[in-house]
Amino acid sequence: MKHYIALLQNNETLRRLSVIQLICYFGAWFSHMGIYTLLIQLGAPIWALSTAAAFTFLPSMLLAPFSGAIIDKVNTKRFMLFLTAIEIVTVFWLIFIDSLDALWILLGLIFVRMGTGSIYFQTEMSLLPKLLNNAELKLANEIHSIIWSISYAFGMAVAGFYIHYFGTTSAFVADMILYCIGFALLLRLNIPSLAQKHALHVKAIMLEGFTYLKEHPKIVHLIFLHACVGLTAYDALIALLADQQYKHLLSVPLIIGFINASRAVSLVLGQFFLSRHINPQSLFYLFIAQGLSIILWGVLQFDFYFSFIGILLCGLFTTTLWSYTYTLLQYETDEAFYGRVIAYNDMIFMGVSTFVSFAIGALFEWGMGLWLITCLLGSAFLGFAFYWRWIQRLHN
Repeated sequence: MKHYIALLQNNETLRRLSVIQLICYFGAWFSHMGIYTLLIQLGAPIWALSTAAAFTFLPSMLLAPFSGAIIDKVNTKRFMLFLTAIEIVTVFWLIFIDSLDALWILLGLIFVRMGTGSIYFQTEMSLLPKLLNNAELKLANEIHSIIWSISYAFGMAVAGFYIHYFGTTSAFVADMILYCIGFALLLRLNIPSLAQKHALHVKAIMLEGFTYLKEHPKIVHLIFLHACVGLTAYDALIALLADQQYKHLLSVPLIIGFINASRAVSLVLGQFFLSRHINPQSLFYLFIAQGLSIILWGVLQFDFYFSFIGILLCGLFTTTLWSYTYTLLQYETDEAFYGRVIAYNDMIFMGVSTFVSFAIGALFEWGMGLWLITCLLGSAFLGFAFYWRWIQRLHN
């Protein structure tokens, strides 16, 4: 903990970026909860829930080849301000969605908002290696995962109660206000630009990026390794559990809030406890632990209260897996290719998350139990544990 505090105290730019992250991520979970609650209240079909979850990730997958080239070409601060402004506008229009007649408009707003949000994230993560050395970079990635988890925990918990009493429209307004605060803070921040002095045409930059990946196969393997964390994108699974299995216990927003808040608390605790122990050798066992804990959650889903044992356990390993595999990727990447590699990494990561979101809805509609779907997700992590062993042997 003291290492994180020292880094934030000594690096004003990172400190301010982290504050902006905290504010905007916290606000994002208000509208995130609001969208799922709104769809359930309007009686949306299961495919709409899984599509809404998939649209959270799909834009990044589709835009990544272009966004990476753009990040390496334009003024970084102006680009980040532009992206934040788009997010504010899309959240504003969510206020006016009040029936399933506007379902495709809603999905379009989700697509645009999450696309701009993912590009903002790629831009910021491409910026960090330019601001920090290797040791600081590992800490900064862990700080980011902690901020995300804290925002997730409090955002989901508060949003569940807030929406229960004040409704979805009020949640969208609160989210928009928080993003406006983030925009104002970003406006006053001085950050270096990632734009290259002699930037090529966007098409040429894209081709150069793909050539770089072809010449560095270890980076490609690390991209796929990091992408496995996208298997924990079970927002659609949680929404279905709340709507189909536990709705007789509490209101849907409260159930979603409790599940996600409990999961997110363990995300934060896991990063604190496991950060000092993570290394290339222990990473294998972390993948195994992640897989087994998700399987346990699936087995315990028959009871709402018992299931929290599995939820808490499977959250302990996720943030450490995310931050460490991300750090490994950054270590291997040359500075001139940060933007493109991070964008391509996001493309694969979000592709896995999109597939998982669609697959959860499809498998459930085909008659597969939610507990079995959860166990399948856990089993995949066991396979990725041995994939990491193979990468180590191949590139030792």
